[in-house]
Amino acid sequence: LIPITAFALGSWQVQRLGWKTDLIARFEDRLVRPPLPLPPVVDPSAIKDFDYRRVYATGVFRHDQEMLIGPRIHDGKDGYLVVTPLERRFPGDVGKLRNNATVLVCRGWISKDKKRQQDRPEGLPQGEVTVQGLLREPWKKNFFTPDNHPETGSFYFPDVAQMAKLTGSQEVWIEETMKPDLLLAYDREAKGVPIGRPAEVNLRNNHTQYIAT
Repeated sequence: LIPITAFALGSWQVQRLGWKTDLIARFEDRLVRPPLPLPPVVDPSAIKDFDYRRVYATGVFRHDQEMLIGPRIHDGKDGYLVVTPLERRFPGDVGKLRNNATVLVCRGWISKDKKRQQDRPEGLPQGEVTVQGLLREPWKKNFFTPDNHPETGSFYFPDVAQMAKLTGSQEVWIEETMKPDLLLAYDREAKGVPIGRPAEVNLRNNHTQYIAT
């Protein structure tokens, strides 16, 4: 019975390895393509076909609607992910914001001591900005993660639909990226400027070692 079970599990791991290897290759192919301008309206059901696609969007950050997800650990330090709605304007809007053109931007990580906005003025850019990042599928909450409590400003995971409804945004999630640079990261941390994620696929692929064991 044990050899049969082990064989079945090994076969499953081989199938999973192939599936994940193909998925990673597909995502990495999207990463090397030039960034696309994010259209005014994005169909949420189509995002899965553009997961990890590099995009850019121009607009104004709504710091008054900022949401902090945490705790999140970065290099052994406690902190938060900063999520800020980005309001966008397009030709023909006559100076007004097009209805529901806003998208959610995960700007990156800040340390716990920079939680208050008044302690990080350099991390709150004013006026029009252009954000470059990765278009991502909505996250799936795992069993152990507590529920968000937006009424108290407590967010433990990025519930894109919930955050979009709260801020009047589209259900579109962009993860702002930056080139890995240790000195720049230290400088950003000290100033309370969010440290963006690298533009790379971060899916873990442990199936090879599982097969070996």
